[in-house]
Amino acid sequence: MSARPLRIGITPLCDSAPIVVAAQRGFFAEEGLDVSLSPEPSWANIRDKLAAGALDAAHLLAPLALASTLGVGPLQLPLGSALSLGLGGNAITASLPLWKHMQELAPEAMAQPRTRGRALAAVVAARRAAGAPPLRLATVFPVSMHSYELRFWLADAGIAPDRDVRLLVVPPPRMVAELEAGSIDGFCVGEPWNSVAVLRGSGAMLLTKHDLWNGAPEKVLGVTRAFAEEEDAVHRALLRAVMRAARWCDEPENRPLLARLLARHAGIEVPVEALLPCLSGELRVGPGPMMRHLPEFHAFDRYAATFPWRSHAAWMIVQMLRWGHVEKSLDVRAACEAVYWTELHREVAAELGIPRPDADEKIEGVHAAPWMLASRSGPIELGPDLLLDGSEFDARHCTASLATSRIHAMRVSLDELEAAQRT
Repeated sequence: MSARPLRIGITPLCDSAPIVVAAQRGFFAEEGLDVSLSPEPSWANIRDKLAAGALDAAHLLAPLALASTLGVGPLQLPLGSALSLGLGGNAITASLPLWKHMQELAPEAMAQPRTRGRALAAVVAARRAAGAPPLRLATVFPVSMHSYELRFWLADAGIAPDRDVRLLVVPPPRMVAELEAGSIDGFCVGEPWNSVAVLRGSGAMLLTKHDLWNGAPEKVLGVTRAFAEEEDAVHRALLRAVMRAARWCDEPENRPLLARLLARHAGIEVPVEALLPCLSGELRVGPGPMMRHLPEFHAFDRYAATFPWRSHAAWMIVQMLRWGHVEKSLDVRAACEAVYWTELHREVAAELGIPRPDADEKIEGVHAAPWMLASRSGPIELGPDLLLDGSEFDARHCTASLATSRIHAMRVSLDELEAAQRT
């Protein structure tokens, strides 16, 4: 199929699994592709190598694909994706000293993951009263789901992310070392780095991505628009291989082997024991016997996990606007259409006999349990989609150009978004 070898960039994270499996279990080869994987140390590396043509495709932060296309950051690079690499996979972890301080000040709030923001707010207030420096919290990239999830959580607790704490950027493999060195007090990162901190006794998971937003999106298989246009057949073969691999990843009996493949081929360099918890859904989250059963922690194929919902993309862009990462008004839905290639996904999924949604968007925040979506290609089970603050997000409210000055407030309601559109 491919006239030349292809190079795909990955970052050392468990959600690179469909790409790693496609390479190591022969799915790429079966599609006639000669693919090598290139573990990269940071998301900036992946973006820059895509721009330079050193990578043909990448395991990519979904918001980074949108931001690069919109010109947010040092370069404007039209990127796109027809494939989500899964749902879930992140957590917010605190150092043990911070965990203990939260427990001392607000033990009732610490009893449940979804209320722990109140305990962090108590620590922030106590430090301010004592004249102590702000807490230092790290994410992997300014425009990432990790960043927006952390900001969403902080804001819901009444903490101003750009005033009450210091937000830093640390590459995923460096998170635990920085926590142990005392350079940061906590982080939001993908697995296995939360589990590594817990297993090494240096951190405790406060809450997971599932607690923040059930079934939230994370990474995509990203390519430049030029690659998609010039090498359409190769791109479709890549999509077929990764879709098939995602199905393999979601089979419970494959998870032990998946952990070994990631340990050997994803550049993660941690023991298999640190990879199994998030893949099995049996997570150790803190000191001693603190465990959580979260079978929904990673979804690679189930719940239409590979479909690039434009409602997901719209939520990300609204966060960019909310936090000032986009400094211009824009048509949110048009931006989503430019980057999330839903029709291409449907065409490739049809070749594989995979049911696919008829719509490009869905309302987020309305389902507390799995539910069935009717489609022309067959019924599709979708997962719960509740948001931490109980809000609903409807991308249909993002049809007009949004003025950034109207959505920089601490909390943004759909009514405010609609008002921004009317003025």
